[in-house]
Amino acid sequence: MLRYPTLPRYGTDFIATRVVYLNIVKKFRAPGRVNLIGEHTDYNDGFVMPVAINFSTFVDYYPSTDRTLRFHSDNFNEEVSFDLDNPLKEARGHWSDYPIGVALMLMRAGFQLEAARLVISSDVPIGSGLSSSAAIEVATALALTSNSTSVPDRTELAKLCRKAENEFVGARVGIMDQFVSLCGAQDSALLLDCRSLEFKLLPLATDAQLVICNTMVKHALASGAYNERRAQCEEGVRRLSTVLPGIEALRDLTSTELEQHKDVLPEVVYRRCRHIVTENERVLGAGEALVGGDTRKFGELMNASHESLRNDFEVSCEELDLMVGFAREVDGVLGARMTGGGFGGCTVNLVAPGQVEEFEAFVAGRYEEATKLKPEIYVCSAVNGAEEMK
Repeated sequence: MLRYPTLPRYGTDFIATRVVYLNIVKKFRAPGRVNLIGEHTDYNDGFVMPVAINFSTFVDYYPSTDRTLRFHSDNFNEEVSFDLDNPLKEARGHWSDYPIGVALMLMRAGFQLEAARLVISSDVPIGSGLSSSAAIEVATALALTSNSTSVPDRTELAKLCRKAENEFVGARVGIMDQFVSLCGAQDSALLLDCRSLEFKLLPLATDAQLVICNTMVKHALASGAYNERRAQCEEGVRRLSTVLPGIEALRDLTSTELEQHKDVLPEVVYRRCRHIVTENERVLGAGEALVGGDTRKFGELMNASHESLRNDFEVSCEELDLMVGFAREVDGVLGARMTGGGFGGCTVNLVAPGQVEEFEAFVAGRYEEATKLKPEIYVCSAVNGAEEMK
């Protein structure tokens, strides 16, 4: 279901272009994602377990000949031009920063881009923590490299898309979002080692339905709070490396080692580190639970993840906590937690299939009564990663 008003794909001056290129247009799709467990561990070289979901960004690619890339957004009904011979140098805090950033990183990596109009539409809810940004980056990257004589593999594309968000947009995100948007698989969760980029596809449990609740509270990953958490994690590594030589990231620590050496850390940095270290352990435990078919254990780990994000990493908010609390009151809910960068956005829930309707009605009603905000609830499935659509 579209989350935005239907907007015209072109004004009248674009109709001729659509007709001319109708037979040679290429279409691409890249999904958003929900992270089941493993929050903020990706930029700490840790482990994550996202799922590519059935909300996607779509790009129609129309070649042209004037050395200009044009990015047209259906959702915002805007078009931005990008001169291939005189590209922009700085982001503008605009939706177009994401596709333009991808174009820049591809050019810097040596790809010869061709002039084209890219028509972008999306049903990934923006600002919800379901990674609309990665979806637009990945779909754009597939489109722009579709005519290249040297097409990068999916891991390389994920790295370039992440680089666009890090270096051009200014959000110091990890690689999880772009990676799962490219490499996700139907009916599967993706267990990713964010250091080696090795991954496993694990079958999702059949006795639980994936349900996402949107608090309708928006967040911005480029804001200072996200980057501050990353800086605190890096400070923790610097301080701990004085007593534990050789550690390169929080992923290299065990809970025991952290507790033994917590005196070298300021209290707030210690709590940030404790979340990351224990979250990595929870992700690996969740992987074992999926393989063993232990959905109840998986849900318990999700619940513990939320408590850690709320108390130690402090990236939850009142609305997220209310949504999680209401979810846990419903019979048949195995696990509930915030998902995404935090400070708003969505929760992810594992719900027994026969309880989904009751869950939707109860949680939506209680949440709206408490906050005066009308939530959106999505019953989701895991889908394949990005692709050219035939």
